[in-house]
Amino acid sequence: MSKSLLFVTGTRADFGKLEPLALAARDAGFDVSFFVTGMHMMLRYGLTKIEVHRMDGIAVHEFENQREDDPQDLVLANTITGFSAFVREQKPDLVIVHGDRVEALACALVCATNYVRCAHVEGGEVSGTIDEIFRHCNTKLSSDHFVSSEMAKTRVLALGEVPESIYVIGSPELDTHAAPSGVSINEVLEYYDIGFTDYAVVTFHPVTSEQDTIGAQARALFDHLVDSERNFIVILPNNDPGSNDIMAVINALPTKHFRILPSMRFAYFSELLKNAAAHIGNSSVGVREAPFIGLPSLDIGTRQNKRSNAKSITSCTAFDSAQIDSFLADHWGKRLKSDSGFGAGSSATRFVAVLNAPDFWSRPLQKEFQDLG
Repeated sequence: MSKSLLFVTGTRADFGKLEPLALAARDAGFDVSFFVTGMHMMLRYGLTKIEVHRMDGIAVHEFENQREDDPQDLVLANTITGFSAFVREQKPDLVIVHGDRVEALACALVCATNYVRCAHVEGGEVSGTIDEIFRHCNTKLSSDHFVSSEMAKTRVLALGEVPESIYVIGSPELDTHAAPSGVSINEVLEYYDIGFTDYAVVTFHPVTSEQDTIGAQARALFDHLVDSERNFIVILPNNDPGSNDIMAVINALPTKHFRILPSMRFAYFSELLKNAAAHIGNSSVGVREAPFIGLPSLDIGTRQNKRSNAKSITSCTAFDSAQIDSFLADHWGKRLKSDSGFGAGSSATRFVAVLNAPDFWSRPLQKEFQDLG
């Protein structure tokens, strides 16, 4: 009987990273399913559960873990309750969680307390916000670690994990960007009713530790983009605390130079990004996918602090008018060489190779802290 793999996804962003791994595992003969919750279930953010359902041969289980504006601790509690009941019924051989979201934390905690094997994708990274705390917690709760870089592996080792449990596979979403999208840029522009071809993609998320100022940051950034009279495609922020303040700014943007989208199909987003003049905001797209594509990016604020030193990235605060002006004037539309700091687009192949190794499934679930040296 094939091993059963259960992927947990709560947002459009983590699904873009998990999808290549899930499809490769399915094609390798594993029984693959998804536990879908979080933003995926919310109409405000595009009801992106639809994207998960588009995968052939993969079962999808839905769970509503929140109402709009629920605090993160309540979302955590709701997800623990729902996922605990689900896991007891389904009994998966392996649960795969990603990154630093509260849904991943809840599911990793359920796995740890029930001795269910749990793999964490993209642990060992830094950002300087509450997300980083969640990410490191997920590392400690998980039994296996699929990391994006050697530096990330070093940090996971520093957290006391044994070397045999850590696998460097790169960032999975780069697999999608490395391959043809399957659609043309004209098809993307038509599908999303985008009326310009010279544009930057903007994604500005809340920073949970900066709720008091995030609205002012958004206002400063978008006011400057308005004044530039360039064209921008804005992807709505995630649902972390502070998102309402950002949404208020976005909803007031003039339609002449701004196209606002709640979400995008990942293949369409990939093609859009490949043809953009720049990426602007504080999404991981700007420090991971944009450098891989060779796209200049303006990283705003602290959310992606210290995650990449790629030459294509310019960092500043939302209030640094001079730096924003300089980026728009000097870097707009200027391509660079691809940066491979987070992999070369072969994560799914590496992931399946690990799952096919017999010793992966025989490693004990009782963890021991590995002291450095």
